[in-house]
Amino acid sequence: MLPLENVVLCRESQVSSLMALFGERHHFSFPSIFIYGHKASGKTYVMKTLLKTSELPHVIVNCVECFTSRILLEQILNQLNCLHYSEDEYTSHIACDSFNDFVRLFKKVTQERGVDDQTVYIVLDKAEYLREMEANLLPAFLRLQELTNRNVTVIFLSQIVWEKFRPNTGCFEPFVMYFPDYSIGHLQKILSHDHPPEYSADFYAAYINILLGVFYTVCRDLKELRHLAALNFSKYCEPVVKGEANERDTRKLWRNIEPHLKKAMQTVYLREISSSQWEKLQQDDTEMGQLKGLSAHAHIELPYYSKFILIAAYLASYNPTRTDKRFFLKHHGKIKKTNFMKKHEKTSNHLLGPKPFPLDRLLAILYSIVDSRVAPTSNIFSQITSLVTLQLLTLVGHEDQLDGPKYKCTVSLDFVRAIARTVNFDIIKYLYDFL
Repeated sequence: MLPLENVVLCRESQVSSLMALFGERHHFSFPSIFIYGHKASGKTYVMKTLLKTSELPHVIVNCVECFTSRILLEQILNQLNCLHYSEDEYTSHIACDSFNDFVRLFKKVTQERGVDDQTVYIVLDKAEYLREMEANLLPAFLRLQELTNRNVTVIFLSQIVWEKFRPNTGCFEPFVMYFPDYSIGHLQKILSHDHPPEYSADFYAAYINILLGVFYTVCRDLKELRHLAALNFSKYCEPVVKGEANERDTRKLWRNIEPHLKKAMQTVYLREISSSQWEKLQQDDTEMGQLKGLSAHAHIELPYYSKFILIAAYLASYNPTRTDKRFFLKHHGKIKKTNFMKKHEKTSNHLLGPKPFPLDRLLAILYSIVDSRVAPTSNIFSQITSLVTLQLLTLVGHEDQLDGPKYKCTVSLDFVRAIARTVNFDIIKYLYDFL
């Protein structure tokens, strides 16, 4: 087995502190340890690797999967019951209805498994979900060593600070440890460690340096960066494979990969297409502008009325308010076009960017362009909120301001046209700027 420092990179101080807390196998450890840090800061990986490498008896439970206290307690007991057995060899299930039963069964299982004389570690990943369970669960886990009179340590892994956990009635305070975010140097070292064996370490490190130069400002999530590195590496080394460049022609390699990395940056965190689809598109000799499905929102399928809400939002963002009467009223009367056309000749509203509009204007345009009668129900307002969540609309100001919330449409004309085609809506006749 590899030394621990070669497996867990850039977390030497945290590993050293944890090993000091754990002590020897038969020593009593700290009753509870609370580890917090942002997503992808290595909390779960370090804990799994440390316990597995040291061959310590442990149980790791994800609190997202165990959404009730009964499932959580039973999962801990059943994993503990299978410490020295595989799932095929041991299939009996332990039922547990309350924490009192858990304490009794925990003593029994640790004695049967022969680990009652050494430290047993219970790791609760995503521990913030414990706050949504029974109020006595968190204080009981913090005092589990005292309640069971066994050598047990409960380790909480969370993305939020301990102050958000602490009950108002008070409880046993755990040992708190912070995992800071990885610096760009740490990310460079960790990602470079994954280099393929057929290429040199320096070649892959140069690729990682280019990748971080593009993505580090918008994404510092190690998991996402590792996914992006694996996904785009074949395109980076394509000139080398074809014999058009060698591993030291960094300028030619950069020119080859630059447009693909910039296109991939639009889909960071979204995962709009699968890895196999992305690789297939990279293998095709297609212009980047013609690649389908790689725009920031190209694969979002919207509900029926959300499509019209988005169309109405685009019209409200790029058409002046005075044109609403002309476009959306059947009997609007005669409108003078002299000043209107002069201003139109000066500057296109599309070049000036989207303008904010109030909610009542959005709804007025929506009601005029939808064929059927739409009532202003909570369903319509929830769909507007969903569009803001998807970042198709931007909320300007606060919802509680006196004149009501204002919005901006953040999507392009091509995207709105694609949405309009799915509902057979002719958007061009409403956009005088583009005629």
